[in-house]
Amino acid sequence: MNNVVTYQSEENYAIITINNGKANAISHQVISELNKCLDKAEEEQKVVILTGTPGIFSGGFDLKVMKESPKSALGLVTKGSNLSLRMLSFPLPIIAACNGHAIAKGAFLLLSTDYRIGTKGDFKIGLNEVLIGMTMHYAGIAIAKSRLSEVYLNRSVNNGEIFDPKNAVKAGFLDTIVPQDLLLPTAIKIANMFAQVNKKAHAETKLKVREAHLKSLEKAIELDLKGNISLNP
Repeated sequence: MNNVVTYQSEENYAIITINNGKANAISHQVISELNKCLDKAEEEQKVVILTGTPGIFSGGFDLKVMKESPKSALGLVTKGSNLSLRMLSFPLPIIAACNGHAIAKGAFLLLSTDYRIGTKGDFKIGLNEVLIGMTMHYAGIAIAKSRLSEVYLNRSVNNGEIFDPKNAVKAGFLDTIVPQDLLLPTAIKIANMFAQVNKKAHAETKLKVREAHLKSLEKAIELDLKGNISLNP
């Protein structure tokens, strides 16, 4: 089985790249490999740059798995929610270098990082769950609540509104956007800046700032496990 996530270690940072086909879908394998790469970054004490492939960060969960059965969908979504929980409490800074489209779990990954850089272009960013017939899971709501304002929370979660990169900054999915050729250089520049931050202070402060949101997410994951998650016809 070929790797669908790669790890590139540099002096002050590590680049973790998702490369799983046209949609860069989040599958069981992707989540497993992302966790292994985060393990390595934590071991090496490296700032993380999380990125995708040209034109797409991620199109969301693997729909083949999501459509198999409610049990199959719940299993993948739960793994994805636990990944977000880990990322939101990760002791080192995580920078998202969003190459283009970021839909559903792709957008949730953006919401799970510390700094989000997008690229200019005709790209779609947002939460399309209600558009494809999926009632938003509790964990998804908890993640969105932690990073989006109430106005954009309702527009994104309830209405499935999708944004271009410029408006994704306003909504809270991105912090800034740059031309495509400056995406990785900008991420590297910021990673080198973050590398100067005291690691212990960063880790402890992050947990204090996000304490209430992390507890809400943990409870939301438990609630999701008591129900079913599936794509409605």
